[in-house]
Amino acid sequence: MDISKILNGTKLDSLSTQPLYLQISQLIASKILDQTLAPDSKLPPERELAALFGVSRTTAINAYRQLEQQGLVRTRVGSGTYVSGGTGQANTPSPGIPWSQLFTPYPQTPSSSILRELVSTPISSDVISLAAGMPDPSFYPLAALKALLNEHLDQVERGAFGHIPTEGYPPLRESLAALLHDKGIKSTADNILVVSGSQQGLYLTSRVLLEPGDYVIVESPTYIGAIQTFQSIGARILTLPASGTFPLDIFEDYLIRYRPKMFYIIPTFQNPTGRVLPEKERWEALTLAARHRLVIVEDDPYSQLYYRTEPPPTLKALDPYHGVVYMSTFSKILAPGLRMGYVCAPPALINRLALEKQYIDLHSNNLSQWLLHLFLQQVNLEDHLTFLRTEYKKRRDALVRAIRRSCGDDLVFAVPDGGFYLWCKIQAPVTAGKLLHEATKNGIFFVPGEAFYATAGGYKEFRLCFATHEETLLAEGAHRLAQSLRQLAKGKRGQGLGDKYRLNNQGSILP
Repeated sequence: MDISKILNGTKLDSLSTQPLYLQISQLIASKILDQTLAPDSKLPPERELAALFGVSRTTAINAYRQLEQQGLVRTRVGSGTYVSGGTGQANTPSPGIPWSQLFTPYPQTPSSSILRELVSTPISSDVISLAAGMPDPSFYPLAALKALLNEHLDQVERGAFGHIPTEGYPPLRESLAALLHDKGIKSTADNILVVSGSQQGLYLTSRVLLEPGDYVIVESPTYIGAIQTFQSIGARILTLPASGTFPLDIFEDYLIRYRPKMFYIIPTFQNPTGRVLPEKERWEALTLAARHRLVIVEDDPYSQLYYRTEPPPTLKALDPYHGVVYMSTFSKILAPGLRMGYVCAPPALINRLALEKQYIDLHSNNLSQWLLHLFLQQVNLEDHLTFLRTEYKKRRDALVRAIRRSCGDDLVFAVPDGGFYLWCKIQAPVTAGKLLHEATKNGIFFVPGEAFYATAGGYKEFRLCFATHEETLLAEGAHRLAQSLRQLAKGKRGQGLGDKYRLNNQGSILP
């Protein structure tokens, strides 16, 4: 089947808010449903499909993945992609269930799929991605984990790998309570819920506490996943600027005027800005929140990754009214694939969160919980953290030097004292979206600032992650970024990799 003839004359709209891969999948789906493409017809390989539409192979793969999820195509290993529904004979099948028409509504914002794209984008030797907040895989403590597994696996009771309490593996909950005690947070196992990454903890907390129309306060900019979670529930978002002194007057006005249910904050090495909320301002925010009985959700993935002095105590450690819900993760300091995070909150909330969690996965992965407990008991976590602080500080400094040398006054940023990110602002007369469009052609990828804003903003800002790559690659990434800025200044088009990612008319990432 020559699909190029069938699709002749069809064009993609690069200015549409609809991702290119969805445009391609819908074009092919329409030809399948109207029987133009018969059952068992072989479709072109991903590379040919990409060439046909002038897109990257990643976009073509995503288009076929979308069609496969809809049941319209199937993949035969070693053979290719085929139209579904055939039996090998010439009979005509029914068109099947129109799945997309049955889905419940969901928020289709410009950044609605960005997290999934960031973690699922294939790694390419041609591209230096400073986008996803990923630790360097070479720093995962695999040797220690392997040694623990080999030493203890034969000794563990088989029942430990059956169902366990939804709240988590009891010995791990005890270990986490001890870990929190070292952070100045008074807790017991009854205050702990083990979750599959802190993203799940945020989702569960939001599901339990929020209803459509409720108000939530967030910093602006803030973590993409938090914005998506609140939007998916139908909450209304109020924003506070995440720079300068904490805006206590705006905060109090929101509390009086809107009576919000929740305040979500990353007070230590904030994502994406790297900002640290001073201890005095933490007390001021807590005092005001206590007066209005406001729940504060403190997200703390980065506080152990400090590169100068230890940061102030967590909000949870200072909490005077038991209104802070604390959540953290081991994704940034051990390995994201463990999918281990935890929530610390009053037992009443933990019990309600566990009821909600049981509808999702009954309990988080047993093996990861058992292994993490052994790690916390038998490996010196502080030694591992000291190593990470030393190495990531080197990388932060390398990227800072390289950007200052290569980009000069075109980019400004504050050097963070911890965490994973540089938050950059463009001084040249271009937007971050246009810069990303040009940068991908030069093999450098980042997240544009608007993805971190619940409302319009961030068009001149973007985030770079310095943790994933070693220093030489970071320097090369800065060089490519500077090259992209120069090309835009001269009005020239970049050469090289082609459009691995495109942008919609608002500058957002589209695969």
